[in-house]
Amino acid sequence: MGEAGPLAPMPQLFSGWQLWAALAALFAAVTALLAKVGVEGIPSNLATFVRTVVVLGLLAAVVSVSGEWRSLPDISRRSLNFLVLSGLATGISWLCYFRALQLGPVSGVAPIDKVSVVLVAVLGVLWLGEHLGPLQWWGVGLMGVGAVLVALP
Repeated sequence: MGEAGPLAPMPQLFSGWQLWAALAALFAAVTALLAKVGVEGIPSNLATFVRTVVVLGLLAAVVSVSGEWRSLPDISRRSLNFLVLSGLATGISWLCYFRALQLGPVSGVAPIDKVSVVLVAVLGVLWLGEHLGPLQWWGVGLMGVGAVLVALP
């Protein structure tokens, strides 16, 4: 049999960016569960601060080991501005997320938080000029509906 037979190599579903995205999803799930337990009995803002300090330490170690500090002066003003804005958005997102975890079940908070995937798809098209085909829009819609259904009481 040729390439189309049953023993043909399967496409690499998880190669490159897909692998990293899948790992991000895995660690995001673990993060939600650990954060839900960790936020019990302490203020949500303090919990967010502790997590942020840990993330900062981890990233400082990774950047140090990889020798990437030397690239710091090469960051353009535009990149720096957008990274600062992204950092502010991340901080606000984390503050809101930890407060939601403190008040609600992780099984409801996490799916609503993942509606961000739908928002990213729409904003990617509107702001960045990305293109999604009908199948991708169908998937975006299903993700939105699924997140809402999972979060219903």
